[in-house]
Amino acid sequence: MSKLPPFTSDGLLPPGDYELTFDELRHSHLVEGPVGSINWDRSWRSHLIDNLETLVGQLWQIGLTEVFIDGSFVEDKDHPNDIDGYFVCGARQLASGELERTLNLLDQHKVWTWAPTSRKPYHGYPKKQLPMWHQYRVELYPHVPNMKWDCGIRDQFGHELEFPAAFRLSRSDWKPRGIIRIGGHYDSQ
Repeated sequence: MSKLPPFTSDGLLPPGDYELTFDELRHSHLVEGPVGSINWDRSWRSHLIDNLETLVGQLWQIGLTEVFIDGSFVEDKDHPNDIDGYFVCGARQLASGELERTLNLLDQHKVWTWAPTSRKPYHGYPKKQLPMWHQYRVELYPHVPNMKWDCGIRDQFGHELEFPAAFRLSRSDWKPRGIIRIGGHYDSQ
């Protein structure tokens, strides 16, 4: 039995936080598709999960275990563009640059950066993308609890949304949607 409820009539994962392991995620309707779906791109969604697992594994290796994913990947969309998400980290770890340095030691492509100058265009996309998106089609952002900051996403009225609350809203109609917490991390010691 799946831990995930079916999509709402709006094609969204119902609001809430759902913890899934990678194995559970691979066997959920987010990858397998809703019952009766014909055009669901299972192979693309599986590929995205493989890429996500690489990046999340790197976070787990340095002790960061709170990782959440969302975006069009948690919507009734046959072929999502990518997986969006965030992870919880410490303020000092982020501000000192230690987080980027340590993660880039683990990643062969050195994609861990959120610097605006690192963003590059991609054919057919209106916004420039981070290196991790170009390599993995996954974007994971750092989140420091109790530190409010705007994420660059505006609501339907043009107001800047706070991170990570913006990740729990559909950007097409601003309705609340669920989010996946990646569980099953291993102890890096």
